[in-house]
Amino acid sequence: MFRILNFILIIFLFFFSLAYAENINVFDFTEEELSTLKVRKVRGADAKTKYTLGNNENGKYIKAEANNSASGLGKELKINLKKTPFLNITWKVEKDLTGIVENSKKGHDYAARVFVVKKTGATPLSNRAMNYVFSSNNDINTHHPSPFTKKSIDYVLSTTKEDLNEWVTVKVNVRDHFKKFHDLDLDDINGIAIMSDTDNSKLNAIAYYQNIYFSSN
Repeated sequence: MFRILNFILIIFLFFFSLAYAENINVFDFTEEELSTLKVRKVRGADAKTKYTLGNNENGKYIKAEANNSASGLGKELKINLKKTPFLNITWKVEKDLTGIVENSKKGHDYAARVFVVKKTGATPLSNRAMNYVFSSNNDINTHHPSPFTKKSIDYVLSTTKEDLNEWVTVKVNVRDHFKKFHDLDLDDINGIAIMSDTDNSKLNAIAYYQNIYFSSN
């Protein structure tokens, strides 16, 4: 009898936790949203990355085509990392950038990346960032400062060494990472952006982003 009651309690707590789990959606990937996102072309890049909308059985997505180009789509929003510290991303790289040295200035390109930004000063140059990437050459959990600024950390969540042209879903604790890599105890972050770029390597890449949201667990 005790075992049965214990089992029922476990099941109840499981569904109770699901009911009170909190998700904060970041992107809707609609025409209306696309017209409002901030487009930021990287200084010195020859062109902007091309972003187009689509959908599949799992919902809406955005396709990025980078041809010697670099620009991101950003959104200013405040995310409470005490309540929802986990960033969830579903993405796919159709054409990668095999052979480049990603922690060098000439090879600092990624077919897909998601920036999480915390404002820590009066200018954009003072901001701190975690740059979550779909690498073409490095293993998952590889990390290093950007070769252009130590205030941005590149962290590999997916790699085409394991998954090329396959949808992959990943989850990461952003609050823990800002503490580990920037020594910041954050209550919140101020913005998020996606970017596919090939301006340094002068190559071509194709990637897709879908279901980007923060969660409590």
